Amino acid sequence: MKIEDDEKNFNMTGSRDPFANPFPASDGDRRAIWDMLVERDITAFLAADWSMVADDFVADAFLGIDGQKSVSPAGWRLAFPTLESYRDEWLRQARDFAETTFAEDPRQAIFWTTTLEEIEISGGAALARKMFDGTIEKADGTRDVLKWQTLYHCRFHEGRWKICGFTGYLPNPMEAK
Repeated sequence: MKIEDDEKNFNMTGSRDPFANPFPASDGDRRAIWDMLVERDITAFLAADWSMVADDFVADAFLGIDGQKSVSPAGWRLAFPTLESYRDEWLRQARDFAETTFAEDPRQAIFWTTTLEEIEISGGAALARKMFDGTIEKADGTRDVLKWQTLYHCRFHEGRWKICGFTGYLPNPMEAK
């Protein structure tokens, strides 16, 4: 479900405020999912601290698919059959990122590249589409390109929303090639 523009948070210039949860206070479920998938995930990634997000997963049901930026499911891979395998790769990427010197504030840049405005909820399940579209300038003058999307599979588990899997590293936009 895509929310209407009048329900989003905007800054003074009328553009999207990437640090503000776009869901209204009356929509606690979507606000909680956004906080988990955007605010907490980015903060933990930048700190390379898995403990900040460890409780955001349903460990025994986790499954992660790497779409390898391909529109064809024939190219997708079961890259993360367990939460532990995903945790190890997440930590590797976070540590590599932390060792990079940037010419701009990486937190601000990641928030600007990240959009999560579509969350479908049915019963105790949710499907959230997190999109990345932008770059982060490195100190050496090159840029890291962040241009993919991830579909997160969530469940209301043990009293709150948690991630039970994802289909990620999909092209953004999804266009037939």
